[in-house]
Amino acid sequence: MFFAPMFMRALSVATVCSALFGPAHAADPKPDAAVKTKSIEARMFLDDRIKADTALVADCVAEGKKWLNKNAAEAAAARKADPQFFKDGGWDFERKYSVRSVVADRYVSVLRNDYMNTRGAHPNSDVNTILWDKADNKRISIRPLFTDTADNGATMKAMVKAVIASLRTEKTKRGAGETATDEWFKELKPSLLKIGAVTLAPSTEAGKSSGLTFHYPPYAVGPYAEGEYVAFVPWETLKPYLTAEGARIFGGARPKGDAEEP
Repeated sequence: MFFAPMFMRALSVATVCSALFGPAHAADPKPDAAVKTKSIEARMFLDDRIKADTALVADCVAEGKKWLNKNAAEAAAARKADPQFFKDGGWDFERKYSVRSVVADRYVSVLRNDYMNTRGAHPNSDVNTILWDKADNKRISIRPLFTDTADNGATMKAMVKAVIASLRTEKTKRGAGETATDEWFKELKPSLLKIGAVTLAPSTEAGKSSGLTFHYPPYAVGPYAEGEYVAFVPWETLKPYLTAEGARIFGGARPKGDAEEP
């Protein structure tokens, strides 16, 4: 039956969320920023590779503190409006920034994972990404790597087609083929703003990227019980659309260990 595996996957998702983002303990690393009130405990962490880049640290901390303060204000307002929902404790939020890849000693892909527990039926999580240009010390998009990234253009149509094919394959591997339907993929559009959070995948070839990985939180392309999805698009699929810079940084294959991660 389909529902039993889905229940077990839901339990697994909740367990993983708890393991990755559960309340901080004495042995845990010290947060890089935190807020603690009667309404919320919220923390932000940077991994060591981010901490090696002063400009990237400043960027992430500035963004993270805004997120902490925004959620603290929302928690305070919620507690004031409905104090009965805080009888078992305040909200628990956590954000983690981690480096996924460094390509050509210039392009740093960062994963931003969020955990949110507002004392509802279950905690929620989100994932987003940052592409950091070490040469210019700023966030960029993948646009400079492709000749054309216009909405509904050839590049974006090829990209979204490959993303959906990858997701269908992953769902089949997980035994979730019942949700590998157009209905679950309808929000994915041939547009950089609507295709999903993207990173440069690591490669078996030093200094190169093997392609693009797109990261989707629970609910984005499947039920909560299925958890997070990662779609991989090999660089060869997008080779006809690469700029000179794109051709320079892409190469090799996706490492086996990377493909086995969520």
